[in-house]
Amino acid sequence: MMTFKQLEALYWIVELGSFAAAAKKLNTTQSAISKRIYELELTFKTQLFDRTQRVAQPTEAGQQMIAVARNLLEQRDLAIEQFARLDVVRRRVRIGLTEITAMTWFPRLVRRIQQEFPKVVIEPDVDLTGNLHEKALAGDLDIAIVPDAFEDHRLERSKLGKVTFRWMCRPGLNPDSPTVSLQSLSELTWLVQGDRSGTGLIYGAWFKARRVAPARIIRSDSLVAIIGMTVAGLGVAYLPARCLAPLTELGMLRPLSVRPALPAVQYVALRRSTAKSALIDAITSLASECCDFSQLFQDTSRGTTPLAG
Repeated sequence: MMTFKQLEALYWIVELGSFAAAAKKLNTTQSAISKRIYELELTFKTQLFDRTQRVAQPTEAGQQMIAVARNLLEQRDLAIEQFARLDVVRRRVRIGLTEITAMTWFPRLVRRIQQEFPKVVIEPDVDLTGNLHEKALAGDLDIAIVPDAFEDHRLERSKLGKVTFRWMCRPGLNPDSPTVSLQSLSELTWLVQGDRSGTGLIYGAWFKARRVAPARIIRSDSLVAIIGMTVAGLGVAYLPARCLAPLTELGMLRPLSVRPALPAVQYVALRRSTAKSALIDAITSLASECCDFSQLFQDTSRGTTPLAG
């Protein structure tokens, strides 16, 4: 008979890459994990892992069983949650987020979750908005914290906060005038995020509506890389204004006054409309309270940062 312990062993072996890592995660021995998998294989009379490989490589049947295991474990967690106080719920919560959230207020959210729900294990997934949107739809994430770039009735959205972006460049790089038009700015090299980025999608549509296209463009999926290239003087970029104020004060970046100004980007928490959970509701509420894009590397113990502007 299949058990949740067997399914947990299967899930964590694949998730962590080895029987030993799964044993450590589940606070048991490697032999106990091996026994659970052996029993599971006997139950279904099929091999779940390729024993000829040095790493824990699931067979085709094993991959199918993993999908079943993930779904059953999620249903178990939700069932437990319905009949237990939230502060004693023991489950993992998979949170997807983009770079700017990871660089600013996400540590504060993790600290709050640890305080309110000490038995919950947080699994962050930092990725592009397009990828996080797909993962949320597939049920691979419980929450995705992303720019509001998609209209999708299959996902429930909760507004969190807005990010103000400004055009920036290295000091000394043209344009020299205090105020420039977006059209004249297009004569320079633009450092922008790609089509899988929520911000890239939102601003790409905004530029297209105004019939503005840069003469030269360098795309990157990494916000950190774009900041680095901007500091190096490789072009101009739209960057989160408030949290990068310390780099402006240090003379590493120069904000530009461009007309028309960029619209602020709304961030939301996405979750599947069919996935009802009091715990996820509570964590979404905490995210709304913690949402603050104004400072980098926020100190979770004091609510401040050593790089505050």
